[in-house]
Amino acid sequence: MATKVVMEALSPTMEEGRLVRWLVPEGASVANGDTLAEVETDKAIMELVARGDGVLRRQLVAEGATAPIGTLLGVIAAPNEDIAALVGGATPVSASAAPNAQSPAPVVAPAPAAVAPVTTPPAVAAEAPVALTTSETERVRSSPLARRLAAERGLDLHAIAGSGPNGRVVKRDLDATVSPAAAAAPAAAPVAAVPVRAGADYTDIALTQIRRTIARRLAESIGPVPTFYLTAELDVERLSEMRKAMAELGDDYKVSVNDIVLKAVATALAQHPEVNAHWLGDRIRQFARVHLGVAVAIDDGLITPVVFDADTKRLRDIAREVRELATRAKARKLKPEEYTGSTFSVSNLGMFGIDQFTAIINPPEAGILAIGAIEAKPVVIGETVVVRRRMRVTMSCDHRVIDGATGAKFLATLRRLIENPLLLVY
Repeated sequence: MATKVVMEALSPTMEEGRLVRWLVPEGASVANGDTLAEVETDKAIMELVARGDGVLRRQLVAEGATAPIGTLLGVIAAPNEDIAALVGGATPVSASAAPNAQSPAPVVAPAPAAVAPVTTPPAVAAEAPVALTTSETERVRSSPLARRLAAERGLDLHAIAGSGPNGRVVKRDLDATVSPAAAAAPAAAPVAAVPVRAGADYTDIALTQIRRTIARRLAESIGPVPTFYLTAELDVERLSEMRKAMAELGDDYKVSVNDIVLKAVATALAQHPEVNAHWLGDRIRQFARVHLGVAVAIDDGLITPVVFDADTKRLRDIAREVRELATRAKARKLKPEEYTGSTFSVSNLGMFGIDQFTAIINPPEAGILAIGAIEAKPVVIGETVVVRRRMRVTMSCDHRVIDGATGAKFLATLRRLIENPLLLVY
């Protein structure tokens, strides 16, 4: 019996995926569980496995193409089995036809012969797009993403031919449709030509799935979340001395400043469950366990792998786990369960020489801590001026969950732990 190969939801927030490459050619035998292809989700590159035994008879989506969840990618069947009914209604998707497909190299646009300002007459600018209601769009077979984009762009789904499975309207169909406002805008009047330089005036970089997700998630946070910020400067002289002493014991005891800070944050969160919390709309959920998200920069964005039960782990265990997670994150090999489930997050830009910054909260978390660089500076202790190593931290707080005094108490606990690091190994 033939088996469909479909675009699966390989991460909790995935709506579409990009088929990076086929690992099995057409005509090759496969067994249930064999890896068929690599798919780029909104977070990582995952393996798509076969759900049946047989021969990979057809590949319907080309490498580099993007397709919504549920799209038929291929068919596994016996060598002589009739698969016409399965592939007859399917539309092959090429990389060039897919609007979200990412080219191996940036797309360079040619220099224009003339540059004209784009203007919109007042009459046109005053006309707002008419969004369709939910009841109007639900009568058309369409993906959730397509319905949302149609409402934003003022498009009528009834007038759009769907190219998805069973005529379903998907994102690429909307991208190929001109919105009413754009169609009504007259062409701008020509102006005098300007000198054209050799080469391109700009470069377009195709969005990866992870960059799309970052943009969406940050927009969800910075707008609706009422955020305030608390900054504190901590003395890290003893922390630095302890780290040096640990390193002298051997490689097994080497830890970074970031590792010690993570342990301190996790320990403080265990003492302040009101900060180790999520905003769930109709309630606040306080966690008894501390699952710490650690922001890791990768080539095309940012991902936050999770150190689970971080408050119960030893310093060197945290150091080892963070190194392993960061290595897999940069190779885009993290599993969904390794970057979901955090209760609070930490972002450190101190290694880049950033003194202080504010990080954006990752909903539904109620806070995130931004770590700056360590700097030696003169400090007054008693009546004496001495040089001490100092570090600034800034906590972004969701005011719906964390009040000013609540955040200040958490930072006071964190200060005590950072400035007396032996408490972390007691």
